[in-house]
Amino acid sequence: MRRTAKLVAVAATAAAMAGWSAAAGAAETLADQKVDGTIIVGDSTCTWSDADTSANPPDSLTIDRDSVNPPGGNLTCSGDITATLNNDPAMDFDDAAGTATADLVDITAQQSFVSCRYQATDVMWDRQGTARDYANRSFTAGLVSGGFLCPSSQTINTGDATLSFH
Repeated sequence: MRRTAKLVAVAATAAAMAGWSAAAGAAETLADQKVDGTIIVGDSTCTWSDADTSANPPDSLTIDRDSVNPPGGNLTCSGDITATLNNDPAMDFDDAAGTATADLVDITAQQSFVSCRYQATDVMWDRQGTARDYANRSFTAGLVSGGFLCPSSQTINTGDATLSFH
């Protein structure tokens, strides 16, 4: 169950966010307004690709949960875990510092009959190189709903979630 809860928290953030590739360069033009994401938790990996964003970095943007979650999106997880992004994470970018911040990541993870919902606020991401690829900084997502089988929080280690804007 710990693995499920951690996976959901990371997926939501990555989801927000939970690795993608993007065009490189300080003056790059990202016409697609898309993002790919990956999160690794324990033995499971959750990924999605080509989710819609409201703008291109470095402009503030939101990630559209309907284009992350099925049926409109393609979020999948290995193993016996499923994840759902419950919100449209808003992201702000600071190109001078090479960082991005997601205001809220709200994810539900389900394994068998147990469903755990986690939220994390002000999740920080570090830009990787000159492309629009970002890796998370360590953060803790708190349990907001779920039964006694759900851990009260999940810590997501640095680099366990990635976002790639294109």
